[in-house]
Amino acid sequence: MKTPPLVLVVGATGALGRPVVRRLLAAGVPVRALCRHPAQAADLVALGAEVVAGDLIDAASLQRACVGVQSVLACAHGLLGRGRWRSEAVDDTGHRALIAASQAAGVQRFVYVSALLAGPDSPLDFGRTKHAIEQAVAASGLPHAILRPSAFMEHHVHRFNGEPFLKHGRAVFFGPASKPRNFVAADDVARIAVHALLDDPLPFERLDIGGPDHASNAEVAALYARLAGLPYKATHLPAGLARALARVVRPLHPGVARILGLMGLPDEALPEHFDGAAALAQRFGFRMTRLQAFVQARVQAHVQAQVPAR
Repeated sequence: MKTPPLVLVVGATGALGRPVVRRLLAAGVPVRALCRHPAQAADLVALGAEVVAGDLIDAASLQRACVGVQSVLACAHGLLGRGRWRSEAVDDTGHRALIAASQAAGVQRFVYVSALLAGPDSPLDFGRTKHAIEQAVAASGLPHAILRPSAFMEHHVHRFNGEPFLKHGRAVFFGPASKPRNFVAADDVARIAVHALLDDPLPFERLDIGGPDHASNAEVAALYARLAGLPYKATHLPAGLARALARVVRPLHPGVARILGLMGLPDEALPEHFDGAAALAQRFGFRMTRLQAFVQARVQAHVQAQVPAR
């Protein structure tokens, strides 16, 4: 019987890393989980993962983590980072160091999680950096796969939109918030990432990934309101204010400035459409998460958390 490969997951406690680790362990695949704060990975230790401390800004920690590893999943990012962990240090320099460590260790497969918005002309520096690392992975000589997911539901549906609405009873947007966006559940991307790590031969070298539904930010907040039985209330601030705030905030927190800049973009500057969800579901054999089901689960969890313990 063939011995399963040891897989290094970089960013193991993130929205994508955690479900990937769980799925690999459930399949009997040994996992080395690299994370900045190992104490946050107690659940992964309990499942059998080897948890090690490491950081994309610490090249020596990456070299140690890659020893004896057959496959690497790079799914950490610094979108909201600042200071030592600013995006340039994590998403660019850090990933180049991880590629070099993988080469030196003789890694047999490198799976990089990019983004659907990545491109040389992306209006976001984050998108341009993701594209540059895609190019670096392709030029590395490592057998590789590049995943390009759309916006994660966990962040762009819940954390940035639905959760604040449930807490405060009002959504706050810059501009009309009417652009249709594609969202994908991290666990759906995790399923495909596992194929990229384990399938022989390599199932693809580059794959765009998105969910089955499109909705604007305003429609997402309205969905939370309807499913929670709350009146829908929203405040729409001028988009230009987001751009002005981004300029003010950038020296203090470039990650927050990046998000404000995204909010201030005109709709046509960054289309977020994806038509291939049905084909992905058929190809990989699972039903992709619908937006309403995702929101319903988050609303139910919120309601249950409000019930006093007896």
